[in-house]
Amino acid sequence: MIATDNRIDIKKILNELGIEAVNPGVSTGTNSWKGSGSLIESYSPVDGELIASVQTASKADYEKVISQAQEAFKTWRLLPAPKRGEIVRQVGEALRKHKEALGTLVSYEMGKSYQEGLGEVQEMIDICDFAVGLSRQLYGLTMHSERVSHRMYEQWHPLGIVGIVTAFNFPVAVWSWNAAIAWICGDVCLLKPSSKVPLCAVAIQNILQDTLKANNVPEGVASMVIGKSSEIGDHMLQDKRIPLISATGSVKLGRRVASMVGERLGKTILELGGNNGIIISAKADLDMALRAVVFGAIGTAGQRCTSTRRLIIHESIYDTFKNKLLAAYQQLRIGNPLNEENHVGPLIDTAAVEDFTRAIEAVKAQGGSILYGGEVLSGEEYTSGCYVEPCIAEVRPDMSIVQEETFAPLVYLMSYRDQEEAIAIHNNVPQGLSSAIFSNDLLETENFLSHAGSDCGIANVNIGTSGAEIGGAFGGEKETGGGRESGSDAWKAYMRRQTNTINYGTELPLAQGIKFDF
Repeated sequence: MIATDNRIDIKKILNELGIEAVNPGVSTGTNSWKGSGSLIESYSPVDGELIASVQTASKADYEKVISQAQEAFKTWRLLPAPKRGEIVRQVGEALRKHKEALGTLVSYEMGKSYQEGLGEVQEMIDICDFAVGLSRQLYGLTMHSERVSHRMYEQWHPLGIVGIVTAFNFPVAVWSWNAAIAWICGDVCLLKPSSKVPLCAVAIQNILQDTLKANNVPEGVASMVIGKSSEIGDHMLQDKRIPLISATGSVKLGRRVASMVGERLGKTILELGGNNGIIISAKADLDMALRAVVFGAIGTAGQRCTSTRRLIIHESIYDTFKNKLLAAYQQLRIGNPLNEENHVGPLIDTAAVEDFTRAIEAVKAQGGSILYGGEVLSGEEYTSGCYVEPCIAEVRPDMSIVQEETFAPLVYLMSYRDQEEAIAIHNNVPQGLSSAIFSNDLLETENFLSHAGSDCGIANVNIGTSGAEIGGAFGGEKETGGGRESGSDAWKAYMRRQTNTINYGTELPLAQGIKFDF
């Protein structure tokens, strides 16, 4: 169904966020400037209109930022963690103040629905709240020593500069998952955002600035460089002054990051592709499963790393569930994501549309069938050329296209006979991010969560693959990268572990009973 567009005062939104016609692509947190690199123009996938431009960073700009970050780290690391947490709390308050404006910009520049844009900013606020509490809980351990009058313990120290490379689909939340945790750990941060959504990053820096200045935060604690990956990005990955790179993006990007950072023996947190499956048991609540599947498959127009890509449905309910899904898709409203009546917005750009259509052609060529959708939409409501009709395809699990992640609203249907087969189908893809089973059978659900069950970093029961909470560590296995961000003990990746032994006696016994006679 086609829905009419709501008109928003985008100029008012941009004005509140400090977005100008041409914006600085370089920032050290309390100071921003127009770089001496090329100009990037940001066009909205919603209507194809030019929003604004960014003057990107050159290598000279990058060097200035890195030098400032190094100096800032010397001061920031010595500030007690609870005091760093108080500053992060104030950052969260600043985000609350600008939640509606920033959420609208996320929706307009990236293309996700208005509610999803607001939800992404809420994730930023939530992770700030989480980090405030964490600032008083950076615990180590104590261990008993084998030597008399000795004690041992471990502690955690800041790493230094944390480089954060973000993707277009979550232009603000992923930055915050890393930055809020890194800051309370005593690290300083350098953001390199996707050049497809640069204005969201500029808006973040503008929102931060007053809070940083009010707290006399050193220039360089919250830095940003916007530039091409082949220039600034590669330079950043090879820079030995950055001990940790946290990168979110495609598997292709992850391989490049792992190779370049690994070459210098740096640390990485990689959040890469997902090819997420849901097993729908004969003992499932089908209406509950349907809601999860539809949101998981079409939310953010299928451009989440946790989007639902594969449905593995028990053969006894296969046709019933398929018909329910087809009926639900026929009710979807596609259009301007700032209109809250719409369910599906645009893809990020026309290149993403081409990937979508290529995948559909591959499904047909490999023997699958298209049950619904797959068309590129045209007309006055879809002038950007980025709108597509969400697609349902019937496939075999061994088809090569099913092994790939298509970053678009394309979901695959396949059937299974018993749970052993379902889990085998589910795990037989290179990716391992998020997974789910819908079943009211305790044995089935526990088996899915067992060692013999899902091989993903996230495994859910009676809830979909998308919508992870910040309190749990987020990340996956296999080609998803193996990294963890956000909650639980993910903070440890942003620090270096140190084991300490203290001799409080008057003798020096050696380990393993070794003796030296002098």
